[in-house]
Amino acid sequence: MQSVLTWLQLLLSLALIVAIIIHPAKGMGLGSMGASAQIFGSQKGAETGLNRVTAVITFLWFLTAVLLSSSLIK
Repeated sequence: MQSVLTWLQLLLSLALIVAIIIHPAKGMGLGSMGASAQIFGSQKGAETGLNRVTAVITFLWFLTAVLLSSSLIK
């Protein structure tokens, strides 16, 4: 069980990095490179959608970190 959670933590870490990198930038940056607005419909929708995705990934990452540090799975 611990190895599954460790791999899940690794995948969530990579997904969180990607989600943060593709966020729309305030100026010119990596966030302006993708077509994220076309995925969600509009620029406002893209930002709202990415905020939600990032929040879900962050919550799951935190949950796996707590489970990995607990004595319940050892």
